[in-house]
Amino acid sequence: MTPESTACDFSPMKKLIKEDIQQIVSKLEHLMITIDNEEDCLLGDFEKIKKNFLGIESNAATFYLNCYLSPFIERYMDLSLTIQSLSDRRHGALIAVERQDPIDSLLQPGISIGAPITHSLLESIFYPGSPLHDGAVLIRANQIVSAKNILPLTASQGNDRITGTRHRAAVGLSEISDAIVLVVSEETGKASFANKGQLYPVITP
Repeated sequence: MTPESTACDFSPMKKLIKEDIQQIVSKLEHLMITIDNEEDCLLGDFEKIKKNFLGIESNAATFYLNCYLSPFIERYMDLSLTIQSLSDRRHGALIAVERQDPIDSLLQPGISIGAPITHSLLESIFYPGSPLHDGAVLIRANQIVSAKNILPLTASQGNDRITGTRHRAAVGLSEISDAIVLVVSEETGKASFANKGQLYPVITP
């Protein structure tokens, strides 16, 4: 049994997801009833249902991210605050969190840091113009191991969430290791994480 499988009780989240899905099902059933009414434009309803689906996914992804990381990082709140702040300011970021698979050999090494995780240090690393802001921060246990690391890029095509080099790097590392890679887009401020070659949205607190 892996650490992540014992870290969280999934039952409450699954109960909430079921309730949210049931609400969407009810809305779809209502659409089925009203679709023959030629006077109704359904485009607004479709958009609302789409947003509801994305909201369910984002809530679930944020919950799972906490479960995936909490067995490996005690200072998860500092990491969460960092992602929130960087997202709000639209400061691009890339943070690789090592779990069970050693990932040193998968990176082009950057600059050694060797400091405890704090949100103020992480934010300063990714401040625009900082000499360390390009590339990825590597986190192991409760340490910021290094910054300015270069991650392998994915060759995956056709994923509309992969919008730039940071996203390609996040997905690339997650394809060949069990690392969780957090990414913040400087264009949109949206935060996401890569796991097993997939990108998922994150709700910032």
